Order: sequence, then structure tokens, then C-alpha cells
Amino acid sequence: MDKVVQSAVEAVADIPDGATLAVGGFGLCGIPSVLIRALLDSGVQDLEVVSNNCGVDDWGLGLLLQAGRIRRIVASYVGENKEFARQYLAGELEVELTPQGTLAERLRAGGSGIAAFYTRTGVGTLVASGGLPWRYSPDGSVLVSSPPKPVETFTVRGVAHEFVREEAITADYALVRAARGDRHGNLVFHSSARNFNPLCAAAGAVTIAEVEELVPVGSLDPDSIHLPGIFVDRVVALSPDEATDKRIERRTVA
Repeated sequence: MDKVVQSAVEAVADIPDGATLAVGGFGLCGIPSVLIRALLDSGVQDLEVVSNNCGVDDWGLGLLLQAGRIRRIVASYVGENKEFARQYLAGELEVELTPQGTLAERLRAGGSGIAAFYTRTGVGTLVASGGLPWRYSPDGSVLVSSPPKPVETFTVRGVAHEFVREEAITADYALVRAARGDRHGNLVFHSSARNFNPLCAAAGAVTIAEVEELVPVGSLDPDSIHLPGIFVDRVVALSPDEATDKRIERRTVA
């Protein structure tokens, strides 16, 4: 039951080239920055990443992107990362842009064993009909575009609406960051870090969590646990310096 490993390096050592990763966080909030750095140092490449966004140019997933380690990303937000936009427009990176709520639900479905679901989000747009550019050619033409998705009509509260079918997302590995965790892998997230971290954790076949504070088993109030340890395979306890090394994505001052 003790899932604690000695270092982030050890925790990610078996992640192979070509793996699919679900990476938690929202902007730069709650991102597993220590695990990402260890993954960068491991030399792993050709990764497919599922995450709300791709960090910034010098932090988070942006480090893997700058090093050319990411082949494809499924995300809902491109902003704040100039290298992300450059690689996408230059045809160096395949990008599946997904509405944010749909991305969250696709991850939740994957973690729950649900193969697909229907949503009204995207009906009447290229999300449903296909044609969104996933990868460009160097000359600017579209090399790979999104396929059309099934659309069906359902009656809700007596009114017929069209819904688009979205498939669940699962990943070979999930990397997440929690404010507190115990040796059994029970995790508590702080505020906005709870947005995508639990969903990514559940969607991963092997889930690795870095925790800012490792607490004794039994000290967490069961009603306060956001993610049960059944979803977590490895726990990395951060040092005080690692736990407090956080970036602000956009600083606004008066």
C-alpha cells in the first residue's frame, strides 16, 4: 500500500518514447512541474500529451515542447506560449483543440470506463462536421484535419436538440500535483488545481502524483479527500523548495 517513491526521476523512469500522458493543472496552477522536469531530463520523446494547455515558454509542459519532445497535444487553450503557436503553424506539432468542458468530460469518461458521451457543445461547428486543422504542412496548407463526428437528435424536457458524440480519453500515464497526500495515494488539491488534476489522474493507466506535503496515513479527513488512492500508483514527496517553486502565468499590477 505504500506508494511513495524516492524521487521524481525514479517515478518517471519507465515512461517510454511514444507514450500518451494526461497532465494535470490549469494554466500554471497545480501543474506537476517537478515530474515534468524529471521527464525532460530522462530524454523521453515522441510524446502525446493531453492537458488543458501547454504551459508557457520556459515552464511546465513548455519545457518539453521547446525541447521537441511532444509530437501531439490535445488541449483547449493555446495562449501564453509563443513556441506552441510557432510549432503548430509551422507543421511541427499536431494539435487537437477541444472545448474546455468537453476535454474535462472526455477525461472524466475515460477514468469512469465510459466509452463516449453526447454533448451539445460544438454542434453546428467544425467540431462536429470536421475540418479543424490538426497539423499544417510547412507551406501552410492543412495536412491533417479533424474527422466528422456522429450527430444525433435527442429530446430533452420536451425539446429536440442535436448532440455530437465525443469519445473518452485515456492515457498510458498521468502526471498530477496535489497540495497534500498520504502514502496510500489519497490526494487533496488546492482551489483551482482541482479543475483537471483529478480527471487526468483517473484517466491514466499509471498515475504519478507529486505532493507538496506528505502526511501520515489516516490524517486526512475522508470527506476532504478529492481523489482516492485507488487511482494513484506512485507518490513523490516534494522538498520545501520544490513545493514553493511556483510561477505566476500573468502578473497584473496597478
